[in-house]
Amino acid sequence: MRQPSSASLGFVPEPLAQLPWKILLLVMAIGCFDLLVLYSAAGGHIRPWALPQGIRFFVLLAAAMALSRVRPEVWGMISLPAYTVIILMLVGVEILGKVAGGGQRWLELGVIRLQPSELMKPFIVLACARFYDLLPPSETRKFGAIWPALLLIGLPAGLVMLQPDLGTALMITAGGITVMFLAGIPLRLFIGGALAGIPAALVGFNFVLHDYQRNRILIFLNPESDPLGTGYHITQSKIAIGSGGIWGKGFLNGTQSHLDYLPEGQTDFALATMMEEWGLVGGVLLIIAWFAIIWWAINIALRAEGRFARLTAAGLATTLFFYVSINMAMVMGLAPVVGVPLPLISNGGSSQLTVLLCLGILMSLDRANRRQSRW
Repeated sequence: MRQPSSASLGFVPEPLAQLPWKILLLVMAIGCFDLLVLYSAAGGHIRPWALPQGIRFFVLLAAAMALSRVRPEVWGMISLPAYTVIILMLVGVEILGKVAGGGQRWLELGVIRLQPSELMKPFIVLACARFYDLLPPSETRKFGAIWPALLLIGLPAGLVMLQPDLGTALMITAGGITVMFLAGIPLRLFIGGALAGIPAALVGFNFVLHDYQRNRILIFLNPESDPLGTGYHITQSKIAIGSGGIWGKGFLNGTQSHLDYLPEGQTDFALATMMEEWGLVGGVLLIIAWFAIIWWAINIALRAEGRFARLTAAGLATTLFFYVSINMAMVMGLAPVVGVPLPLISNGGSSQLTVLLCLGILMSLDRANRRQSRW
């Protein structure tokens, strides 16, 4: 006798059932809320930001859902080749890159403009996780487990610093170092490295950073000392956030962004644009949403079977955490302005691609965990 299909019984087909729908609905809620923020930032116009951002979001979200079908071992196989390709793209940026906003960070690829440094954020995690997955556990506490990983991290970070893009270089470094720590590199080596890095940081601050980057670091503790110069971004951002109060001024009622007092209100300072209109309540709800997504990613790492999957999931969770925390600290004046966008809120295709790529890989690892638990 013919057996009834799962669809006829009212069940969702298995590939769709394995998707983390609660997380996907949360991501979609953030993405759609972003369109309201960008619509308001443009003064109530769907262009130039909301419409392209919305199209990119739903296309990339569908791609992330498709990536969830990729097995973890495939990510392991392509991690180092993909890392190499992105390194070549970063070199290409130095030779042929598009200059915009004071930096040379983009490659013009026909219909799209790509920022390769954004792609390096997840792939530095994959590359370092793959390196430690191939390394015998007994070798983890030896010097041979350190210098190759530092080379993997230092090469792209150095190329990104040449663009110049301090924020992205710091995130690449943080993602790679996190994987090193989770792989079992002794804590004393991190402490020793941090102490040894102090003189290097001082040299870099005085001789590597550009003047505007140094000024941003010096000014963030007291932006009011130069409110019309280096401290202008932070000062106006604080005014916008503070004027929103608990409940905000209401949708389309923001003044700092609509009167062009708030620079980059659609990109790096999109959080200030949002909190002026939606208030502290809107900001707290956004933090809770991202906390739930990051907690889901951490749980994937805790349940993962293989070393590569564990390190990748934990590293991507950390990458998302740095994305959110650095931008929010920057916009609130708790950290220097380093040009890190707020995931799925700030306008920008490359950052959107990076975040949804991270989510796609995490869904792939989550699917593998579910498959293991059934066995």
